Amino acid sequence: MTTAARRDFPAHDANLTADRPSFVTHLECSYTGERYEADTLHNLSKAGKPLLVRYDLDGVRRALSKDELARRPADLWRYRELLPVRRKEDIVSLGEAVTPLIPLPKLARGLGADPDAILVKDEGRLPTGSFKARGLVMAVSMAKALGVRHMAMPTNGNAGAALAAYATRAGIRTTIFCPEDTPEVNVSEIALQGADVYRVNGLIDDCGKIVGAGKEKVGWFDVSTLKEPYRIEGKKTMGLELAEQLGWDVPDVIFYPTGGGTGLIGMWKAFAELEAIGFIGSKRPRMVAVQAAGCAPMVRAWEKGEEHAPRWEDAHTIASGIRVPQAVGDFLILRAVRESGGFAIAVDDSAIQAALGEVAREEGFLLCPEGAATYAAYRQALADGRVGRSDRVVLFNCATGLKYPLPRVERTLDRHHPIDWSRF
Repeated sequence: MTTAARRDFPAHDANLTADRPSFVTHLECSYTGERYEADTLHNLSKAGKPLLVRYDLDGVRRALSKDELARRPADLWRYRELLPVRRKEDIVSLGEAVTPLIPLPKLARGLGADPDAILVKDEGRLPTGSFKARGLVMAVSMAKALGVRHMAMPTNGNAGAALAAYATRAGIRTTIFCPEDTPEVNVSEIALQGADVYRVNGLIDDCGKIVGAGKEKVGWFDVSTLKEPYRIEGKKTMGLELAEQLGWDVPDVIFYPTGGGTGLIGMWKAFAELEAIGFIGSKRPRMVAVQAAGCAPMVRAWEKGEEHAPRWEDAHTIASGIRVPQAVGDFLILRAVRESGGFAIAVDDSAIQAALGEVAREEGFLLCPEGAATYAAYRQALADGRVGRSDRVVLFNCATGLKYPLPRVERTLDRHHPIDWSRF
């Protein structure tokens, strides 16, 4: 499929007044299958595992057609029948537009691939500049619907910014904890958007322990990755959008920067739901979990054939968004990777930095470090034969590259001296 053949959407419209029914039936423990009541506040299941939202998919099939969907505004809320928010007045929106697919034709040709073989889904176009907006707009909207007044989370930066923005808009108090080396831009935007933010001398899971302890001591609602049911539902819209943009098809391979893995889990859920309502067939993309060599618990578990991924000690990488030593949804990530015929792959920081520079110089596209990791992983997988040059791949750029420290480049001219034109 050529770039020109991809889906065009109607112009974005912030109007969310059209009532569309929700088809949520219940929640389900992702590990045991135990059912839980919908429209009730939950964190993890009794088994200590993530809860998944389930829908009346036969009802969705009868209620929603591709033609009807095509007439809707180009925003995240176009998929309302497959989302958990029941009342329009609970929607807390900052304008979550459909994010574009950007081809990398020069790089593709240089690697011997079709010019349209490499597509980047650029999540940096979302509110607060990252894909965390998808999960947090859903979590906050549901928190508003269920009467939550105070939310807390650990963050490496972007999730905290999204939570602060949406919760402030909803009138919900937020308290956020981040590792002490979190970039200043992230800490500042969290604070400016109304949250109480604290640096912690540790990693994100250390911050998570503080949030967990405060749940009993302070009474806030823990919105950590996968510790409530609705961030998955927001993140799954990446898969819904992607299939629609590709003309109700899926790519051959998805490279996804994987820390907590909510988006990878969510997309795998989205594809199953789309097949159930008749929008796509049984074809699935190979799901590739991309991690940094300095923090690769999923890669180690995948290589050993294990279902769970023990904590990665001494986690370090320039791609802070995927510096997650241990993920509560590890088994869900690994299941999606294995069921899809995909793999987990680690790239070192030098490869990430080189990939960031290469894409910027050749294509004029400034990736975030985590997005650059997916291009580095694609190159590595192409070289070792795990991906073919004829495969259509989608790389996820999870945030705008402008939010990250960039190398200083300085060339000066002295206007008081003659210009040496030979230098240009």
